[in-house]
Amino acid sequence: MEENKDINKEKSTRKFIETIVFIVVVVSIIRVFFVQAFNIPSGSMKPTLLVGDFILVDKLVYGSWDIGIPFTNITFFHYNNRLAKIDRGDVIVFKYPENPKIDFIKRVIALPGDVIEVKNDIVYINGNPLPKKKDGYYKEHDLKIAPIYYETTVRRDGKKYTYKTMELEYGIGRDYGPVTVPEGHYFVMGDNRDNSRDSRWWGFVPDDYVIGQAFVIYFSIDWKTPMIRFNRLGKVIF
Repeated sequence: MEENKDINKEKSTRKFIETIVFIVVVVSIIRVFFVQAFNIPSGSMKPTLLVGDFILVDKLVYGSWDIGIPFTNITFFHYNNRLAKIDRGDVIVFKYPENPKIDFIKRVIALPGDVIEVKNDIVYINGNPLPKKKDGYYKEHDLKIAPIYYETTVRRDGKKYTYKTMELEYGIGRDYGPVTVPEGHYFVMGDNRDNSRDSRWWGFVPDDYVIGQAFVIYFSIDWKTPMIRFNRLGKVIF
């Protein structure tokens, strides 16, 4: 009888270990090849993304993966096989060029070969200004923080793509260019144009530094309150 208890205990232990290993393997595969979770620690992407937003990043669409030991920074090799081309307006997560151990999130403004210029808070692509239309104010706890603008760019297929930006004070943003984006690189900016250290400061993002495209907010909390922002749960990022 005692022997049967020992056998059952051994089977239970082995089953538990197998289950844990299975979960780790499955989660690791999903994390490496398909989807990875990130949280937003700064306000550089307001009003699109807020501090306390937790987002999912699609790694499959860009087909760029680091293969190594799960849940560590140890990488054996980097695989890059784009299933879709990165486009103007995409919100991407990438390795910070000045310190690849840190992940950044910004919006793609210019592609390889584009001539980029930022002057008096207006973005110019190949000499053409991106249209901006004011649309109310970004608010926090009912306080007006900054004007919101709809900025419109043109995608690879010629279609227009509109997204939100904000300016703390019109005309104080950092000017840049004109400069041609080198092959294999992208020019990115934060949507919070006056409070974002981006390509205007540290240059271009190499193609093989891109991790994936942000696509949905799965959880959000206002750390100041603290209250869950239920209206942001499931919100698609664009």
